[in-house]
Amino acid sequence: MQLIGHLDADCFYASAERVRFPHLRGIPVGVLGNQGACVIAKSYEMKARGVKTGEPIWEAVEKCPEGVYIKRDFEWYEVLSRKMLALLKRHSSRVEYYSIDEFFFDADDLKQSFRSNLPEAVAALQAEFLQQVGVPVSIGISTSRILAKLGSDSAKPYGWYVLIEPEKISKLLNKQPVGEVTGIGYQSERKLNGLGIFTCADIVKADRKLIRKLLTIKGEAIWYELRGESVIPILTKRTVHKRVARGGSLGGTVSDPVILNAWLIRNIERLTEALFAYGYQCGKVRLDLQFRNGGGWGQQMLLHGHTDSFESLVAATQKMAQQIDPALTPVSYMHITAEDLRQAGQRQMSLLDQRGSRANRLKAAVNHKIGRFALRSAATLALPELYNDHAHNYEICDVQGKTCF
Repeated sequence: MQLIGHLDADCFYASAERVRFPHLRGIPVGVLGNQGACVIAKSYEMKARGVKTGEPIWEAVEKCPEGVYIKRDFEWYEVLSRKMLALLKRHSSRVEYYSIDEFFFDADDLKQSFRSNLPEAVAALQAEFLQQVGVPVSIGISTSRILAKLGSDSAKPYGWYVLIEPEKISKLLNKQPVGEVTGIGYQSERKLNGLGIFTCADIVKADRKLIRKLLTIKGEAIWYELRGESVIPILTKRTVHKRVARGGSLGGTVSDPVILNAWLIRNIERLTEALFAYGYQCGKVRLDLQFRNGGGWGQQMLLHGHTDSFESLVAATQKMAQQIDPALTPVSYMHITAEDLRQAGQRQMSLLDQRGSRANRLKAAVNHKIGRFALRSAATLALPELYNDHAHNYEICDVQGKTCF
C-alpha cells in the first residue's frame, strides 16, 4: 500500500515573519499586499478577531487595532520555502513542490528515515520543521494525495492526521463539504449540490460516470482519490506550462496613457524574464484589462513566429492597446499572457530572433549581478513608486518550480 503525505505550513506568511521577528509570536499579525491596501494573509490570532483574507486594511484595523501589519516579502518567504523543500527531501525520495508552503511526498520513506513507527515518524518530522525552519506545519498521510490534503487541512493548526483505516476516512469524508476539495470550484460545487451531493462522502457514493459527466476527467480522478485509490501522481518536476502570464493590480485606477503604457512595459519585462528563465518562446500574446466600472476587455494576437523578444512582445501588445476605447478607462487590472509555448531550442531561429534572445540574456545577466530591474525600459520611469518600494521587486509567481501554477 503506497502512502502519500501532504505537508502544509500554518499561516505561512505570518509564520515566516515571526521567524525573523520573534517578538511577533502571540501577537495578531496581518500580511499586506504590495499596495498595502488589503490583508492577503493573517495569523490565527488575527483570524480570531474576525479579519478575513482580502479585507481592506482600514476595515482590518477596526476589527484588530492591536494587530501588527507588515507588507509581504516573497523573497524572504522563498528562502524559508526552499529550506522546507530541502528538509523534506532528506526524509522522502519523492517530493512535489506544490506551492510556496505546500508539499506532497512519498510517505513510505518516513518509518525508515526516523527508524520508528508511522505516527512517531510523522510527529518527529513535524517537530523537526519547527526546530530547523521555525515554521509550524500540519501533515496528512493517506493512500491518495487528495485524502492526504484533506487530512492536513483537518489537522490544522499544528497537527497531523494519518488516514489509513476505513472508519477514519469515512468519518472525515462525511463532514467535509465538496468545496473543500482542491479542483472543485464554486461552479462545480453548485452542480454537485444541485444533485444532492454536498459532502465528500456523497461523491464517493455517487456513480463514477455521473461525476465524470459533471466535472470531466478531473472530477473522475477526484472520485478515485476520495476512495483512497491514487491516480494523481507525485510530480518531482513541474509539467510544461500551457501559458505564462504576468500582471495584476495597478495599485488604483489609471487613465493616463503614459502611465498605462509604463505598466504595460513593466509587465512585459516581467513576462520576458519568465520566458527566458523557463526557456520558452511564445507564438501568441494576449492582453486583458479590467476597468473601474467592473467591465473587462481582452484581445490576443498571433506573432510572426515563436519568440521571447522583448521588442516583439512590446510591439504586439501596444498595437492591441491602441484598440482600447478611452471611454472604458480608467484601468484597475492588467494581465499579459504568453500562449502557444515552445522550448526555445525546438526550431531554427532567425537573425532577428537571435538579437532579441541575446538582448534578453544581456539584460538578465546584468540584473542578476546588480539587482532585479536595475536595467529596465525607460518607459517604466513613470512608475517611480514601484522601484522605491522593495515589496514590488518580487511576486509569488516569481518563485519558480512550483506545480500549482
